[in-house]
Amino acid sequence: MKKRVLALLMTAAMVSTMLTACGGSGSTSTDTTTPAADETTPAAETEAATQAPEDIDYGTGEIMVWVAENVQDFTEDQIAAFQEANPQFAGYTVTVQPVGEGDAANNMLTDVAGGADIYGFAQDQLARLISAGAIAPVTGDYATFVNEQNDAGAAAAATVGDTVYAFPITSDNGYFLYYDSSVVTDPTSLDAIIADCEAANKGFYMEINSGWYQPAFFFGAGCTLTYEADAEGNFTSCNTDYASENGLAALKAMIALHKSPAFTNGSDLSKATNPGAIVDGTWDAGVAQEKFGDNYACAKLPSFTVDGKTYPLGGFGGFKLIGVKPQEDANKYQVCLAMAQFLSNEETQLARYEEAGWGPSNVAAQQSDAVKADEALSALAEQLANTIPQGQYPNDYWSLATSLGDSIIAGDYDNASDDDLMKVLEEFQATCESYAQ
Repeated sequence: MKKRVLALLMTAAMVSTMLTACGGSGSTSTDTTTPAADETTPAAETEAATQAPEDIDYGTGEIMVWVAENVQDFTEDQIAAFQEANPQFAGYTVTVQPVGEGDAANNMLTDVAGGADIYGFAQDQLARLISAGAIAPVTGDYATFVNEQNDAGAAAAATVGDTVYAFPITSDNGYFLYYDSSVVTDPTSLDAIIADCEAANKGFYMEINSGWYQPAFFFGAGCTLTYEADAEGNFTSCNTDYASENGLAALKAMIALHKSPAFTNGSDLSKATNPGAIVDGTWDAGVAQEKFGDNYACAKLPSFTVDGKTYPLGGFGGFKLIGVKPQEDANKYQVCLAMAQFLSNEETQLARYEEAGWGPSNVAAQQSDAVKADEALSALAEQLANTIPQGQYPNDYWSLATSLGDSIIAGDYDNASDDDLMKVLEEFQATCESYAQ
């Protein structure tokens, strides 16, 4: 309750700022530039991207909003403040329902017409939503707002090709390093971390048999693994170069890691025994503080060295976005766009952080004292600069990555030559490519 009251007070105190989009004083969050109409832009969407002056009647109607359950009350409060400050939009009855990001995307894909007008979703669902016609482009100054107000990773996650499709609201789904500062003396080097953990009889935890964590090595070494899909969601092409010198370096680094007596395959800190360091995410920040106590520390992922060359660990980044369903009524569409932008702006993101701990994607919000004091979010923000947004991957990819990691952990490649390891990578790459044929 205390956090909810704080969020409301922030809203009341900053409401004039929250209504400012990309323009100067006196403009509202609905000021936008008219995009060039083309074959893919419905008339309602083109019209809704024009300015939304305060002195016209936007009519009445109903708007359905889907958000995660833990921010339902918060979102209701924010929308109430938005409509109070924007009486031209007050004729709309807004219902906020608790539908999580994963379920929201699946529900929209199943029934676009019956789905929410505004909904939160995870960035890896964007291509599917576009293919299903379940999300409208974000144009004009709204697109400028997305690109200028959010960090590069979040803006990229909301964009396909040259078109922006959503408003980012978080940059907090990724992994970085938690460590015991009394054990780890140099968190920038994987070799040094392993040496420190071995010396202290502590464990280093990383889940290398996971398609989510494993790319930290491959992407960090400079490899690529992405997929393209058609309008029906079928995978049409695979862009990968794992079977390369860079891929070989990544594979050799994982083999070397598994050989260390300090290594344990895992990413759940609550199940870790005697940890010195772990690759994990913000969801375990509380557990990490409890485990490490006064020695609790965080950092971006370290670099690893293979055959005299050093690479930074990379991987996937995840973001939460807000999408707007295509509307035939231009007035309702304008209200939805303005509301979605409001729910994604600096002040709302800060209030949401205070309420629920969601890490902001807004660059100004990231520089707030409260967010900067959050060690886990600060470490993740640094790490996200070395990641790519997770897109869509075939289900079989995740099983394949697990199989590769399991073979490493089992020691199947401990004595393999570089030529033999390259054959492993060639088979892995060919299998990945087969999923898009």
